[in-house]
Amino acid sequence: MKIYLFVLSLPSSAAVAVKGIVCLAKQKSCRQRWNIRPSEMSINTLNPIRAIVDGMKLTPNPEKPMIALSIGDPTVFGNLPTDDKVLQAMKDAIDSNKYNGYAPSVGYQKSREVVANFYSCPEAPLEAEDVLLTSGCSQAIDLAITVLCNPGDNILVPCPGFSLYKTLAVSLGIQVKLYTLLPEKSWEIDLQHMESLIDDRTTCLIVNNPSNPCGSVYSKEHLQNILSGEPCSPPGHSCVLYLHDQVFPGCTYQSMASLSSDVPILACGGLAKRWLVPGWRLGWILIHDKNQIFGKEIRQGLVKLSQRILGACTIVQGAIESILNDTPQEFYHRTISFLESNSEICYSELSTVPGLTPVMPSGAMYLMVGIAMEHFPEFQNDVQFTERLVTEQSVFCLPATAFEYPNYFRIVVTVPEEMMVEACTRIREFCQRHYRTCSQDSNELDQ
Repeated sequence: MKIYLFVLSLPSSAAVAVKGIVCLAKQKSCRQRWNIRPSEMSINTLNPIRAIVDGMKLTPNPEKPMIALSIGDPTVFGNLPTDDKVLQAMKDAIDSNKYNGYAPSVGYQKSREVVANFYSCPEAPLEAEDVLLTSGCSQAIDLAITVLCNPGDNILVPCPGFSLYKTLAVSLGIQVKLYTLLPEKSWEIDLQHMESLIDDRTTCLIVNNPSNPCGSVYSKEHLQNILSGEPCSPPGHSCVLYLHDQVFPGCTYQSMASLSSDVPILACGGLAKRWLVPGWRLGWILIHDKNQIFGKEIRQGLVKLSQRILGACTIVQGAIESILNDTPQEFYHRTISFLESNSEICYSELSTVPGLTPVMPSGAMYLMVGIAMEHFPEFQNDVQFTERLVTEQSVFCLPATAFEYPNYFRIVVTVPEEMMVEACTRIREFCQRHYRTCSQDSNELDQ
């Protein structure tokens, strides 16, 4: 028998018992060899972004300050602070001394009501019971996938797409099937390809709108086509919709739940990007189930899964009413206008760079850029391309291989404007140095 010891911070009265266990463990270790192995779940857990970035040789040019366009955190450079009303809401929640204890695992009833009222609309009404508060949107996605799928099932995930979907699913023994997004159609879903992936073990379709990493925003018509297609037809493949809400002026965000007449939807969102506070770790699941297709079982399953940890941060829950209801519209407008302006700068500058094809986003904080690798023969792939971009120009863009979509890279457009302009200038210089036409390639081969 092997004894595995969890070391906890215990009161002194328990110290003798712990000491006894340790002594026993030491005695047994003399008689047998320990063979402690990591769990299958831990072995199967892999973050593709970390796996790729950690393997890259990133040595910036010492003569140029580093410009990181790879980090999906709007707070890094300090140019996008949250609103004063949001900060005051947190201060008030702390000063009240009402939110220092444990909350129900699904969140305070009042906080759930606030989120339900904020997102409710006549086409997709919500009540407090339809909302679960989570530790960031990441936990919301984790709960949504876990409650719908068993080991051996499969889910449909966008490609390129947020790498966390695969990280969570594979660790649980769930197969991931990647459906293609079309850059020439502003990253709309290839519906034919998506439908071809479905089998009798498909349990979940993930639709990311607006998209990370693409910044795309789907039209009402495209969302209706998704809902009317085979993935959403009976017996039903439940949708998990990751909400983002930041849409540029001139574009309209349409909730998938507001268009669905019968498809049950778990919509995941959070405070992180819209309110510019990713470290506060408050997210939510919105349960849209007009025809009670999920029934009590899925709701009960979500509650049980939420009990694995003791819920989202209580201080933020205490502040959520003021955050959602008192944040001025000017704050949203200012943030979105900045992101749109930086996206336009980036798109305009890189559109004229030989060998690059940027795709203009319609929302979010990301922009994808295609690389015509045949014109950059020094590099085998987007990872080597972006690696050398760091070495020569101290500009770090995330290779889209991290999103399983090679020969692209992702730019985060939250950096200050002057930094955005400087980064584009350096990317241009880099491409001009390494770009080769087909005739140049032939001449060099002949020589």
